[in-house]
Amino acid sequence: MSQPVIVVSGLPRSGTSLAMQAIHAGGIEPVTDGERVADPDNPRGYYEFERVKALRTDKAWLDGAAGKVVKVIHMLLPELPDDRLYRVVFMERELSEVLASQSAMLARSGRSGAALPPERLKAIYAQQLRQVHEWLSVRPNFAVLRVPYRSFVGEPAVQAARMAAFIGVPMDQHAMASAVDPSLYRNKA
Repeated sequence: MSQPVIVVSGLPRSGTSLAMQAIHAGGIEPVTDGERVADPDNPRGYYEFERVKALRTDKAWLDGAAGKVVKVIHMLLPELPDDRLYRVVFMERELSEVLASQSAMLARSGRSGAALPPERLKAIYAQQLRQVHEWLSVRPNFAVLRVPYRSFVGEPAVQAARMAAFIGVPMDQHAMASAVDPSLYRNKA
């Protein structure tokens, strides 16, 4: 079998862009198209690939993703085919921080979010995370490293070392840790 596809996943606003930046800085090529550009909410960029959104019907791009890193939102992980290996770096962040970050992003962009009370949205996210982690736990071709966002920002060298060991290829851990800018941790619980 070829090299695994390295996947960064998690809830929106959970630190997935930061993880992508760090892994890229460490020497892994990202699968990205640059369509979603940097903005005040992610001043270093989103590192997204638009074709991921169509994963249910378009999986062809995965053939070129072995040994590279790609961001896949948590709810699309079950759409990844079982015909290859994956190493999933799953970013975890306090749900109250995720909601605060989403709210700030929506306010900055002038858009309104879901018409759900925060506690209801928090419950939905918690349920989605349970389902995704249950699904991942029974997939032999998916290895998962759960990375706490707060710890990554607070102890970037420790988390960079964990990620590099998990990914399993030589990486520049100093560059990975240097990709973390604590001043961008703005929505705290």
